[in-house]
Amino acid sequence: MLGRVVGKRLLQSIPVLGGVTLITFMILNVLPGNAALAILGQQATAQSQAALEKQLGLNQPLVERYFTWLGHVLQGHLGNSLITQQSVLTELTQRAPVTVELLVLGIIFALVTAIPIAVLAAGRPGGIVDRLSAVVAMAALSIPTLILGIVFILLLAVKFKIFPATGFTPLSSGLGPNLKTMFLPALTISGVLFATYTRLLRADMAEQIATEDYVTVARSKGISKAVILTRHVLRNSLFGLITVVGVNFGTLLGGTVIVESVFSLPGMGQLLVLSINSRDANSVQGIVLLLAAAVVLVNLLTDVLYALLDPRVHYGRPAH
Repeated sequence: MLGRVVGKRLLQSIPVLGGVTLITFMILNVLPGNAALAILGQQATAQSQAALEKQLGLNQPLVERYFTWLGHVLQGHLGNSLITQQSVLTELTQRAPVTVELLVLGIIFALVTAIPIAVLAAGRPGGIVDRLSAVVAMAALSIPTLILGIVFILLLAVKFKIFPATGFTPLSSGLGPNLKTMFLPALTISGVLFATYTRLLRADMAEQIATEDYVTVARSKGISKAVILTRHVLRNSLFGLITVVGVNFGTLLGGTVIVESVFSLPGMGQLLVLSINSRDANSVQGIVLLLAAAVVLVNLLTDVLYALLDPRVHYGRPAH
């Protein structure tokens, strides 16, 4: 039954991906300028611009260009960059590991800090940990990611010189140097995640402590508060946290665009900004398609994981 649901969700994702790429293509072509003008510069003559537009296929009707690109995608080819003439798939393959590492580290940073703080806050509502975590979470949600990244650079890179301000060291050059360049970007992107995870998990745990019968039964058996919190309440609350991690994945991907630009990371977010500025439609389309597919797959994986971890969840049939 679960396999059938997965197949149905994948089929439903096809029009979603198509709609996302179509909207992106239309918006990109509404913007002033095109790839030919970006290559030749503002001083280009009308004749030279027209010749390059014909060479790049930009003189074709908008709908024809989109369906030509879509036909190539269905054949497994994302086309070539209009600016560099390199394969878009090759560029994405080179840059995707940087973005994936940033996402993974950001989520890990957020979970490692949010879970213990939420447990402590839920264990003592109104206590110092609860109040401090609420203040920090509110600040993290209020400060834009761009500003937060700049603050970390000024504080930890410029003033104390603990981490490099910008740049990237690949894993092939060593784990230590790589993590040193990724620490500030991952810390920046984890700010909003930490705030969201902490307050949601704390609220869910506090509600269970106050309302659930199994907590009362555990207390009557003499089980310590710490054991009740960590072995029972936390485990049940993690289901909701898993859902939030999956739902927020799209927002997290959007944050990588800002973070990679601030810290000069050679990931897909930075490539997306460069491609939009140069009106490189093929690269933009390829990046958007990959990011949209990632969001769809992560949300699908979240649903599957939720169903596997919680036997009460049933897809496609009534629960008994």
